[in-house]
Amino acid sequence: MARFILMRLAGMIPAMVAISILSFVVIQLPPGDFVTTLAAQSAEQGNTMTEAQMQTLRERYGIGQPVVKQYFHWIGGVVRGDFGYSFEWNQPVSALVMQRMGMTALVSLLTLVFIWVTALPIGIYSAVRKYSPGDYIVTLLGFIGMATPNFLLAILMMYIVTIGFGQSVGGLFSPPFVDAPWSLARIWDFLKHVWIPVLILGAGGTAALIRVMRANLLDELRKPYVETALAKGLSNRRAILRYPVRLAINPFISTVGWVLPSLISGELIVSTVMNLPTAGPLLLQALKSQDMYLAGAFLLLNGALVLIGTLLSDILLAIIDPRIRLR
Repeated sequence: MARFILMRLAGMIPAMVAISILSFVVIQLPPGDFVTTLAAQSAEQGNTMTEAQMQTLRERYGIGQPVVKQYFHWIGGVVRGDFGYSFEWNQPVSALVMQRMGMTALVSLLTLVFIWVTALPIGIYSAVRKYSPGDYIVTLLGFIGMATPNFLLAILMMYIVTIGFGQSVGGLFSPPFVDAPWSLARIWDFLKHVWIPVLILGAGGTAALIRVMRANLLDELRKPYVETALAKGLSNRRAILRYPVRLAINPFISTVGWVLPSLISGELIVSTVMNLPTAGPLLLQALKSQDMYLAGAFLLLNGALVLIGTLLSDILLAIIDPRIRLR
């Protein structure tokens, strides 16, 4: 198992290098740079920046250097934990990233737990009770969940919760707890607010994984070894959970590789609609204002989440199914 994990970690290195290059190229694609955007914003406010001031800013932050030198300057700082400086927010990118990514990771983790806890038993039920009324209801809800955009679901949920239950929505905390230190009261207030974003972000993923689990388990239930297990005296529940579910869950686990980054990308629009203090709105603003270091940090971390999710799914698959371990 140790050799298996080391080989996966070694394979992540060139992939991470490629992701860093693509992230840097993407943020360099828009015409101009942040200094040009800053000059335009200053002109709208009645303040004019001279060409000398603009050139000084470009030299100070390395914007006037060749693209290759800018990349190595940027990635060298990333390796040391320095993601650069945010021109718009006038503070280090690492501070902004830590503020937002921590809350984003917490919301994403809760959403991932919600998806798994919900999709796994429902998928098993839908396969075992094939073509039953419950299966048809689950299938209908699954199609609706996959077809409904997250931002539309967010608007509907905000309306229902506000009008029907009289609860304030938007943000992850009530106003008195926004800047308060962590305590039991703040944790309880967080739990009262976070269930709405978790439900919205997890709806599409839950619906998709229910279909994946149902299809995989139906294939396994038709195989002769299930009939053999039942003929030997195993109960129906034990025979299903012990054998076909363990095999059908393999593709289910492999979806961790795309669930993690999809939560972050889907969180962007939902967070903007619901005014959540997560990475999504900050990334959107950084892309709009061409704040290259801030945008590059988020794009790089999103790519890293893909690799981390793939690594986790590989390790879990190797633990559950020893047949796929490399020797």
